[in-house]
Amino acid sequence: MFVFALAVVFKLCSIQFIQGDQYRSLAEQRTIKDVEIPANRGNVYSADGSLLATSIPKYDIRIDAIQPKQDIFNENIKALADSLSNYSGKSSSHYLKGIKKARLDKNRYFLLARNISYSDYIRLRNFPLLKLGAIKGGLIVEQTTRREHPMGGIAERTIGYERKDEDGNVTRPGIDGAFGAKYLSGVNGKRLKQKIGNGQWKPIVDYNQVEPQDGYDVYTTIDVNIQDIAHHSLLGQLEKYEADHGCAVVMDVKTGEIKAISNLGRNKDGKYYERLNYAVGESHEPGSTFKTMAFMAALEDKVIDTSTVVDTQNGSKRFYGRTISDSRGNGEISAARALEVSSNIGLATIVDEHYSKQPKKFINRIKSWNLHETLGVSIIGEGKPVIPEPGDKIWSRNALPSMAYGYNLRMTPLQTLAFYNAIANGGEMVRPRFIKAVKEFDREVEVFEKEVINQKICSDKTLGEIREILKNVVVRGTGRRMYSENFSMAGKTGTARTEYNNFEEWKKDKKYVSSFAGYFPADNPKYSCIVVIHKPSTKVGFYGADVSGPVFKRIAQKIYTETPLIDEVESLEVVNAKTEEQYQSFFKTAQTYITIMPNVIGLPAMDALALLENMGLKVKLEGVGTVKSQSISKGTKIKPNQIIVIGT
Repeated sequence: MFVFALAVVFKLCSIQFIQGDQYRSLAEQRTIKDVEIPANRGNVYSADGSLLATSIPKYDIRIDAIQPKQDIFNENIKALADSLSNYSGKSSSHYLKGIKKARLDKNRYFLLARNISYSDYIRLRNFPLLKLGAIKGGLIVEQTTRREHPMGGIAERTIGYERKDEDGNVTRPGIDGAFGAKYLSGVNGKRLKQKIGNGQWKPIVDYNQVEPQDGYDVYTTIDVNIQDIAHHSLLGQLEKYEADHGCAVVMDVKTGEIKAISNLGRNKDGKYYERLNYAVGESHEPGSTFKTMAFMAALEDKVIDTSTVVDTQNGSKRFYGRTISDSRGNGEISAARALEVSSNIGLATIVDEHYSKQPKKFINRIKSWNLHETLGVSIIGEGKPVIPEPGDKIWSRNALPSMAYGYNLRMTPLQTLAFYNAIANGGEMVRPRFIKAVKEFDREVEVFEKEVINQKICSDKTLGEIREILKNVVVRGTGRRMYSENFSMAGKTGTARTEYNNFEEWKKDKKYVSSFAGYFPADNPKYSCIVVIHKPSTKVGFYGADVSGPVFKRIAQKIYTETPLIDEVESLEVVNAKTEEQYQSFFKTAQTYITIMPNVIGLPAMDALALLENMGLKVKLEGVGTVKSQSISKGTKIKPNQIIVIGT
């Protein structure tokens, strides 16, 4: 027994003095750890400064019920319960019983308020007992951020988000995802937490070891007015034709800035929402909108001119054992007229007669326009174009005739739009752009300029001829129902079969992709636009001119009636004496008092909300949009937790 006792003493001394540091370090690692505090994600703004996505700080207030000394606890518990009752509306006895029970149960993580605003957080941490802090009062504060989209579902997929699942996998769609890691996410902070049992951790102190650094703000090219027009124009047509999904994109001709992009898909209940970014990510057979490219290739290679006669027969013609059809017979017509009426036979005949013996010549012309490459846009997930050539598995003798009218190849709507935009832009192909600048407050971190993909896609002669034909498509061709005497448009309709691999099944349930790509005004283009609608109900209609054309027309007309063009002139930096006097007066007032009520009328509601909450006001927001009224007048001295009502 004596020897055994000596062994125990020896082991205790060994653990205490020899291995003590190791075990103490291990124990500390298991009970204390650094926890990352996510930085506030930068905001995403529209071109005019309207808020598209923002991170709102939210707070959970808890109490370590056994941390305060007994006399301090007894002295403050009733006052704390009364304050919490006034804040939430629940009875004082409810909180009194709950906190006392938490102390008896040795609960070191008792929840008092969840997911509250910054102004409420300031209010609660000044309640009795809690105002004594973490050591004396047991206060525990945890901050989280929530990403919100003030515009709701409009352009939600393009604005995007960044999410992590339980396994750490990150999903980054849209602008928020594309620029999240580099600009928006910021640098996380650190906070020391202690394990208190049952898998729970509480902050040791109520301040951060390392403060998080907020992310930069991203300013997009999106125009909220044009975005609203595109969204509702597309939505109305999808509902009318009971389509599966669709997209609409509006692009500034000169700069390549995307002014609007709407992607709507249908859920199980038949409602449409921003399901996927179809415009950027969905490659499909473009159908007749590709006829413009095939026609331009023939013009550039000088194998035809616009007056070349093409025999489209009676609307049906065999090519290598396969029949190609038109919606009606056109007989012998000019090549230009074949494009205006969107004759499959006309374009297939032109391409087959002049390129069947040298198909690489046609393919090389298409490749010279970079149509076989992705655009390299900033948004993740761009679909890859497919332009087959001799030797590929999908190549056959029918490949060229099929490509002439938009089959046997694949492109995304945005890739098609970039080409039509080049036609409108005098032959210069520019990369579609979603971002104008990255800023930290007013400091520009990075500015994104126009990027040219192809300096000149064709000769001025070809360009002039194709622009005249695209104008005539609307005046007297397949898009004539879109024609307006008061407003000029140019473009090309498209109607393509989809999911037709099993032709017998397809005939029982026909599915089409309807599209229209073009620009406006026809003679001095400002915007280019594409509308693509998948699987409209054939009972209602399916031709591009009927389904997608009206969306294009509605967008074009509304842009010019609701968002008139304004010539911008750079103003000189001249100090306005009256304005300077008002500023100095306000600055003096602001220095006299701690807080002065600003004028928020004219600000976007979400901007005003964030500003006022950070000043310690409790804000009640009535409506959405721009602030039109405020219950506390400008220049008024404000009090902590004062309520203000802002109306829109």
